[in-house]
Amino acid sequence: MATPTLSRPSRNLSRFSWPVGFVVVIIGLFIIYHSVLPALIPSIGENVRAWLPVATLNESLMWVIMALGLNVVVGYAGLLDLGYVAFWALGGYTAGWLMAAPFNWTWNFSLMSSITTPGTHVNFWFVIIIAGVLCAILGIIIGAPTLRLRGDYLALVTLGFGEVISQFFRNSNDIAGFNLAGGDGGISIVDPIGTGFFTYLGVPKTLLNNPNDNVYKILVLGLLVGVCLFISLRIREGRLGRAWLAIREDELAASMMGVPLVRAKLSAYAVGAFFGGIGGVANASAITGNVAPASFDFGKSVLVLLMVVLGGMGNVWGVTIGAFLLAWLNGNGLKQIGVQLDEWFGTSLEGVLPRYNYIILGVLLVLMMLFRREGLIPEKRTKALMSTPNRTEMESVGADITEAEAETEAMEATSAEEEAAIAASAVAVSPTLAEDSVPAEETPDLRKGDQS
Repeated sequence: MATPTLSRPSRNLSRFSWPVGFVVVIIGLFIIYHSVLPALIPSIGENVRAWLPVATLNESLMWVIMALGLNVVVGYAGLLDLGYVAFWALGGYTAGWLMAAPFNWTWNFSLMSSITTPGTHVNFWFVIIIAGVLCAILGIIIGAPTLRLRGDYLALVTLGFGEVISQFFRNSNDIAGFNLAGGDGGISIVDPIGTGFFTYLGVPKTLLNNPNDNVYKILVLGLLVGVCLFISLRIREGRLGRAWLAIREDELAASMMGVPLVRAKLSAYAVGAFFGGIGGVANASAITGNVAPASFDFGKSVLVLLMVVLGGMGNVWGVTIGAFLLAWLNGNGLKQIGVQLDEWFGTSLEGVLPRYNYIILGVLLVLMMLFRREGLIPEKRTKALMSTPNRTEMESVGADITEAEAETEAMEATSAEEEAAIAASAVAVSPTLAEDSVPAEETPDLRKGDQS
């Protein structure tokens, strides 16, 4: 019986279902917050904004960018990176250097925004590209010493690089007598996002941190997430993506098959760092409005890694959903859950749950590793690998199979011996049976012969 296969148009439609769904969700969220909620009863709008404020929604989209970048390094290439926050920091400080006033000069290259304050002012979209390129270069620099490392050693080296970058910016207020990044205070008042010619459509000239302007940031951050999704999916289907997957599955076999390990690993670090730079600029300009080294601690790297593991390593859409859920829980979800529990049971959990956010996320990670190691929406390869028994289990299964085969052979040998014995006894009895079975008319009559 032939197995049914999908036609080419059906495969194409299923291929674009997730991207189309993402575009519909972003546009739908913008319409809901911009037009629908203000027209509803105030109590309904307030309830929706309490569970998912616009600021939390934008912050969750920023975390999605970070998770997609780490997914390239960990999920695609299988390179455990515990210092990913370094690229986030460099992207944020790039925004601080090019979109604020850290130095004593005035340079306005904002183009689409009318900013006249002193300092360096480059347009947000140019800074995105500049920060991505700088972070890609940093990713190659960090990845070069780790080419021969695997597993725990790779994790320790990347962790060390992350701490080095963080401490560098903490002590950046006096580097050979020059204040590079403001030290512990960081760089404040980063320029907002300029909208340029979109002002003719009623959009504000600059998107500040207020409820009205934050609604338009949904489209900006949604566009950045869409670009990262497009790059991830296209690379995943290309030669480079297949090389990353080969390295993830078996590095030695990949090298024997001709995969260039050095170029593939450095490319993974560069692409992941490029996404990290985009996330850093988005965080500095669209979310916080400043950049400081206290925001780039080791816990942020662990949180991004948890998003990748929760969503499903290697699956772009799983990582997107996992990052959004965890960012929402960490930002506003736990607080709102505490408020709802207080209303139902009369407890006082509103301020307690957010304080134990890392404990709750840690318990969630333990539960995921116990009951669903492959993540919420796993990649097909990862799901197959997770469902395959390990070596000891395979050895026990092989022993059981060998024992069953030996028992079957013994039973077949016994049956053969019994059949041989039955056949031998039948042969021994057959002459007597043959004599008794001779017909009477065939027996020679000796008396008639003698008479004749």
